[in-house]
Amino acid sequence: MAIRQVRTLGEEVLRATAKEVTEVTPRIRELIQDMFDTMYDSNGVGLAAPQVGIRKRIVVIDVTGEDPIALINPKILTSDGEQTGYEGCLSVPGKSGIVTRANHVVVEAYNQDMEKITVEGEELMARALQHEIDHLDGIMYVDKVEGKLYDNEELAEMAEEE
Repeated sequence: MAIRQVRTLGEEVLRATAKEVTEVTPRIRELIQDMFDTMYDSNGVGLAAPQVGIRKRIVVIDVTGEDPIALINPKILTSDGEQTGYEGCLSVPGKSGIVTRANHVVVEAYNQDMEKITVEGEELMARALQHEIDHLDGIMYVDKVEGKLYDNEELAEMAEEE
């Protein structure tokens, strides 16, 4: 399909609330495929439609490189536990920060056939689900960073020193 331009921090579409999807059209299917292509091309583990300039409630996630999942109109039903770790975003290139999120989430969404599904995630999958769903409400991880935002090069140097 196609690689789409990833929008970056400061662009209005990233702060807007995305709109519900009421039906899966050929254009929505193409968008989802393009989102996967864009995410993989950028070495990401998740991507939300607003990140490619589309105000629709759609996210794609693949934390293993082998388990792609597209979620339409996702909602977090329950969350518990806690994890704190570095997080980055394709819309904030070259930066990372420490964010605390739930360690376990249950999400309800629709698949590409508009069938209701439930997805459960722990650790990285839980983090990715929360991060991408936040994008649909105009929330970015930089809003939740504890302390400062690091350059990825700075983090690499810190890791080498340890």
